[in-house]
Amino acid sequence: MAELSAYELLGGEAVVRQLVDRFYEIMASDPRAAHIREMHPADLTSSRDKLFMFLSGWLGGPDLFVQKHGHPMLRARHLPFAVDEAARDQWMLCMLQAMAEIPMEDALRERLEVSFWRTADFMRNRE
Repeated sequence: MAELSAYELLGGEAVVRQLVDRFYEIMASDPRAAHIREMHPADLTSSRDKLFMFLSGWLGGPDLFVQKHGHPMLRARHLPFAVDEAARDQWMLCMLQAMAEIPMEDALRERLEVSFWRTADFMRNRE
């Protein structure tokens, strides 16, 4: 029997959407995330959609981002933005808080936290 993907273990599309929506709600309202909020457009609709599509595939579900936009090329797509440790940490603050509100097994939470930290750290392009 095949092992379930993180996408399936989380609960699929509805839960990934919930995670993304909560992530952006936190980013928009928590003053500790002001630096990364400023990097985003006033209307977060497109950002929400892109993160949802990316996470769907990244978590092992439908590869929606690739189907619509091609290879994610995360680092290249983020080069126009000054992603330093502070930006990485603010992004992670929002994601960890959003994840804390999603029921999931501890092992999955730990696995996702490690993966998110690794990816967020990889995105740094400034000292």
